[in-house]
Amino acid sequence: MGDLSKIQCDYAALANPGVRALHPYMPGKPIEELERELGISGIVKLASNENPLGPSSLALQAVQASMSEWARYPDGNGFALKQKLSQRYGISPSLITLGNGSNDVLDLIVRAYAGTHSEVVFSQYAFAVYALSTQAAGARAVVTPAQDWGHDLDAMAAAITENTALVFIANPNNPTGTWLTDAQIRAFLCSVPEHVIVVLDEAYAEYLEADEYPDGIALLSEFPNLIVTRTFSKAWGLAGLRVGYSVSCEPIANMLNRVRHPFNVNSAALVAACAALDDDAYLAKGCRVNREGLAQLERGLENLGLAYIPSVGNFICFDTGREGGDVYEALLRQGVIVRPVANYGMPAHLRVSVGLAEENQRFLDALAEVI
Repeated sequence: MGDLSKIQCDYAALANPGVRALHPYMPGKPIEELERELGISGIVKLASNENPLGPSSLALQAVQASMSEWARYPDGNGFALKQKLSQRYGISPSLITLGNGSNDVLDLIVRAYAGTHSEVVFSQYAFAVYALSTQAAGARAVVTPAQDWGHDLDAMAAAITENTALVFIANPNNPTGTWLTDAQIRAFLCSVPEHVIVVLDEAYAEYLEADEYPDGIALLSEFPNLIVTRTFSKAWGLAGLRVGYSVSCEPIANMLNRVRHPFNVNSAALVAACAALDDDAYLAKGCRVNREGLAQLERGLENLGLAYIPSVGNFICFDTGREGGDVYEALLRQGVIVRPVANYGMPAHLRVSVGLAEENQRFLDALAEVI
């Protein structure tokens, strides 16, 4: 290879303008590397909203049984998984688009429907991928002010113009944990012109137990401009395998499948997701552990005199009362990893994922030491 220091061409300048302005996602360091750097062991990671139970035993068994076929490409259509989802939700498989996590599907939606002359509406404090995908596509982001840390649907409806291609709504919202009722979502959808596609991101939907929580998939029969996205990364415990999906009307699903890469979901993910859907006992246990963990974290934060945003996800965002980055670093030295959210415009807050009871207590004890 030649001397790369002598490159004369500005290859960054050749990239699309929206891509040039992006900042690469910076994942956290592996636990093993942090333990080596800090000279400690037994680090607890509560940063990425992962399921503390690990995968379902049925999913693990299915992956083990599939290993002999890994020299072959996966089923590019995801036939078996689509059939499972179809039976579970009473929908046609033709309405389902599979993705390498729901992040992949969100990006597919922007690539299919937004461009340099489009606007994409989403809320302040909403999931960061909406902004990243919009910018990469060269579309204009229209960010509406939040209301009580959550989506102001009236403001979002007022922001829609003739150039609006997409509206993103995270329900529940990450990182704030706020949520919208069925009546609120329904009223918003009724106000949106039929040519504007509304994406209802339900990555944490399985954790919701309130009667007023909307079932996005059930709304599809009334609103053909709706896309619902979900994931196996959270309540189903398969974050490392990266599998998610969307449900939409068939014409939209056809468009998404035109930009979807072939074989975008790997074989292990496909069989694990199929098996996980058979393990309702695992899902119920995970929801119970999460419910109890949220209550434990809330009590602990209250005892420490720290304000928090009430959450219905598997995480909680709290106000450190000071520079959140400093508290994050101090917790790291105590062996606890949480997530700073300054990139969301919340410099004093940190987000902590719900872990097992002993992990939650480890965090609370470390936080008490830090503050």
